[in-house]
Amino acid sequence: MIWSVYILTCRGGRLYTGVALDVAQRFEAHLAGKGARFTRSFPPESILVQWPCESQSVALQLEHAIKQLTSAHKQALAAGNHSLLLKYFRFENGVWCKQSTFAE
Repeated sequence: MIWSVYILTCRGGRLYTGVALDVAQRFEAHLAGKGARFTRSFPPESILVQWPCESQSVALQLEHAIKQLTSAHKQALAAGNHSLLLKYFRFENGVWCKQSTFAE
C-alpha cells in the first residue's frame, strides 16, 4: 500500500491538506460531505497535487509539516518548490522520504 499526501483546492480559494491510501476515493468522500469538517464547510473543487510517500509515517509527518505552511507556500510547494520541506524530507524519484537524520 502506498500512502500519499494531497492538497485540495476548496471553495473560496482555500487549501486543504490530507493523507490517504487512495486519493481519488478520498476526494470523492470529501465531495460527498463525508470527509473532514473543513471540506464540509469549504467543499473541494479539485485535487491540486498529490505525492506518494515511502511510508504512512512519512505521509503523516509530511502532512503535518505542510499544514504549518502559509497558503502561498503551499501553492509554491504544489508548483514544485520543494525547498521548504527539504530540511526534514527528501524528494526522490517523485516520492517523499524521510531524511536519514533530522536537523534540530
